[in-house]
Amino acid sequence: MEMIVPAGVFLLATALLAFAGLRLVTVRGADLDQRLQQVIGTAIVEEAPSRGGQLKAFFTHLGARAPRLSSEIGKVRQRLVEAGYRNEEALTVFYGIRFSVAIAVFALLATPVLVKPNIMFALGGCLLGYVLPGMALARLAKRRQHAIQLSLADAVDLLVVSVEAGLGLDQALLRVGTELATTHPALSEEIRLSTLELRAGKGRADALRNLANRTGLEDIGSLATMLIQTDKFGTSVATSLRVHSEVLRTKRRQRAEEAAAKTGVKMIFPLVFCIFPAIFVVAIGPAAITFVQVLIPALPK
Repeated sequence: MEMIVPAGVFLLATALLAFAGLRLVTVRGADLDQRLQQVIGTAIVEEAPSRGGQLKAFFTHLGARAPRLSSEIGKVRQRLVEAGYRNEEALTVFYGIRFSVAIAVFALLATPVLVKPNIMFALGGCLLGYVLPGMALARLAKRRQHAIQLSLADAVDLLVVSVEAGLGLDQALLRVGTELATTHPALSEEIRLSTLELRAGKGRADALRNLANRTGLEDIGSLATMLIQTDKFGTSVATSLRVHSEVLRTKRRQRAEEAAAKTGVKMIFPLVFCIFPAIFVVAIGPAAITFVQVLIPALPK
């Protein structure tokens, strides 16, 4: 009884704090709409905010006040871009999620509901909750980079066909981005963003460098460098792309062979810890039981 009352008070206080933060965000939004209505003199059509929108607003409000390390902001922003999150609020939402997870894990381990309260154990859990969102973001970025890397060879082949058919490089990039929207959406999104930068007036070299920086892949960096040098020195774009396509095919085949060569080493651990014990029990178990049954009566009493 002595442990249940403080736990209930703590959980109630946590719920009230979360509700107050969410209420603060929604009230500020309502005040802003009301002021805008007074300025323009017309009514604003309000839509009921979804649960996901309220949660995003809460994380944004919390992330704006969460502590940040100035040395890691650039790395986190780059990792968010590599994972496909380019919104201006992505960094703030990420810090809000990180801070929320850390506080939630600390509160869970500090309350005497599940485990015995231990301040060091709770601080360790808080540190783990602070690190987990970064690990999840890195995993998402790696998965997206892998998908882009697998689709790059097909994109270069289609680019070669488009250039040899008479299209310019800018039109060929637009065509490739449109054609790959269904099969390779991640790479298609990056290419179409580069074409939008070209339409906005940015130089081709800058757009290609931004494409390499957004993806963070060495293969796209080499492709961008090749296209920039081809444009600079006036060489044949189709010939350079065909040679680069063959290089990409060779690299992909080498990566597949490397992954196949690592399979034997990776299978050692599941074989030793999962399969071999079951085989030993099935193969040696009956013999061991018979041996014990024969040996025990023969022992001197």
